[in-house]
Amino acid sequence: MVKCFSFTATRDSCFRCSFSSAGLRSSTTDLGDGTVMHVWIPKLHVQSKPTLVLIHGFGANAMWQWNDFISPLISRFNVYVPDLLFFGESYTTRPERSEQFQAECVVRVMEAHGVVSGMNVVGISYGGFVGYRMAAQFKERIEKVVLCCTGVCLEEKDMEEGMFKVKSVDEAVSILLPQTPDKMRELMKLSFYKPTQRVPSCFLNDFIHVMCTEYLQERKDLILALHKDRKLSDLPKITQPTLIIWGEHDQIFPIELGHRLKRHLGDNTELVIIKNAGHAINAEKPKELFEHLKSFLIDPLSRAKPGN
Repeated sequence: MVKCFSFTATRDSCFRCSFSSAGLRSSTTDLGDGTVMHVWIPKLHVQSKPTLVLIHGFGANAMWQWNDFISPLISRFNVYVPDLLFFGESYTTRPERSEQFQAECVVRVMEAHGVVSGMNVVGISYGGFVGYRMAAQFKERIEKVVLCCTGVCLEEKDMEEGMFKVKSVDEAVSILLPQTPDKMRELMKLSFYKPTQRVPSCFLNDFIHVMCTEYLQERKDLILALHKDRKLSDLPKITQPTLIIWGEHDQIFPIELGHRLKRHLGDNTELVIIKNAGHAINAEKPKELFEHLKSFLIDPLSRAKPGN
């Protein structure tokens, strides 16, 4: 029997329409070294507005993770939403799999669109690893950083010492890159404080087919690169004003990693904990997350205006 309808593909098309209606357009850039980056960019870049880069984590493409935030942010910022390598329409034939290389590619595609400084960066989960490296490697270009549930300060030994729900990197890969409905349910249980119950397997299989089968080995390599030989002592300290946001009940990157990151970065950093939320705070608590983004990124702009 030929499958004639995909809920996931239809939902993806709806997100495309939503992004376009909000004032963004899809753009694909060949960086010239076997790397192609896709990014949603403003239909019109307004020079008087600051620039905001929203970086997604593992899972579906960038649209699924940032759709709720585009409309309220685009009135105040030139919003750019890249697909990281091996997500959406971005890919590379080069062998690099580090977050440093991902950061370099995001900066290069921003350069291609004429943005070379004054960037504010918001990264969720894996996107925060990339945003952090952007701030460290290109410090003169990044003004503020928001890291959402980003375990950038984890160490390889944390797995052995029992910090995580999973016991090995291979087990983590099997859940973060689910290939069966049961693994998808495990991922939902770990990601949400109150996960949706009784999702039919046909919907989960459809999502897996559309979103989780392409670039499977490459995405596995991205996860392995995050964990291998990782030490806090090797993590550079970024100097930009930084907001750390964490779900109180995060089971993927436990909240201790948020406190560790706050200690690592010191006084120029604020840690905010969202109550009754897990790892997927953008999906579970979008209104609260936006209020924290507004307080950190937007309200200071309003106070800076003459007459305020």
